[in-house]
Amino acid sequence: MPKIPLKSKIGKLVSKKPRLAVMVDGPNILRKDINLSLEKIKSRLEEIGSIRIAKVFLDQYASDKLIEAVTNQGFEGVITPTDVDVIMAVYSMEAVYSPHINTLVLVTRDADFQSVLKKAKEHGKDTIVVGAEPGFSTALKNTADKVIMMDQT
Repeated sequence: MPKIPLKSKIGKLVSKKPRLAVMVDGPNILRKDINLSLEKIKSRLEEIGSIRIAKVFLDQYASDKLIEAVTNQGFEGVITPTDVDVIMAVYSMEAVYSPHINTLVLVTRDADFQSVLKKAKEHGKDTIVVGAEPGFSTALKNTADKVIMMDQT
């Protein structure tokens, strides 16, 4: 029986772990009335798989302090002068087409992203939605493969 190199064995073990693309709807989630912690979200997702892409989408009014906090948590801040939802949907679909990603994670409460979840599933990707009440879309929860309800901190 031929020996399988150790590097090959490790590669197979690592490849079985879900490879996550995490897209955070900043204006919808990082609000004082919702008060979710990026640190807790990241920790919870790392229990599920390996985060390969981690982006937080913010509008042009995001404070320097918020942008710094996002960066310090290991996320890439994507600042846009246009609608955050549109840019987040575009980046999400880019991840769906990546062979390096097998799970799309949307951190939002917004039903506008239901179509993104449906397309991801059509392309064979697992889907997770992370959110909190109040206002967590029922349609979004019923479309995702997995729902993670976060407690407000």
